Amino acid sequence: MLYLKLFLQFFHVGVFSFGGGYATLPFLYDIAEKYHWYSAKQLTDMLALSSITPGPVGVNVATFAGYTTSGILGALIATTSIILPSFIIVTIVSKALDKFRTNKYVKAGISALKSAGCALLSAVGIKLLFTSNLHLFGTILLIALLIMSFIKKRDPLFYLGVSAVAGLVIGSLNWIGV
Repeated sequence: MLYLKLFLQFFHVGVFSFGGGYATLPFLYDIAEKYHWYSAKQLTDMLALSSITPGPVGVNVATFAGYTTSGILGALIATTSIILPSFIIVTIVSKALDKFRTNKYVKAGISALKSAGCALLSAVGIKLLFTSNLHLFGTILLIALLIMSFIKKRDPLFYLGVSAVAGLVIGSLNWIGV
């Protein structure tokens, strides 16, 4: 029964999370609250780990969530079920899109999906901001990097790297008691 629930929940995430891996997070938070397979803190840790490992963030988080829920089999089920809807949808859409590429309704639908993805990502960012243990330095760093990203267009990996180094330095200072 647990494996069926895992499959159905992560299949649901795969069906409704348009906009990339971070768009899966509202659904993953919902799963954490509903089933208690992992905590919100563990999900934040999974997100951080998934951001620095190769592969799509949503798939990495699903794999980790499945593993924490039910070991290797849980990881396989969660990973397969989150990928399966995309595989099915892409296969169907790729066959039909060539016929309807110039259709105004198709263009409007794609535009709506982009907007929905942006809204989901914004909601996740706001939720992460208010649920994480950001202290003054983290908040200042976030604002500074955000402003810097508007002023100087750089690869997002640069800002991710700066944040990672700052997090490692702050974490090690906290660890040694400074």
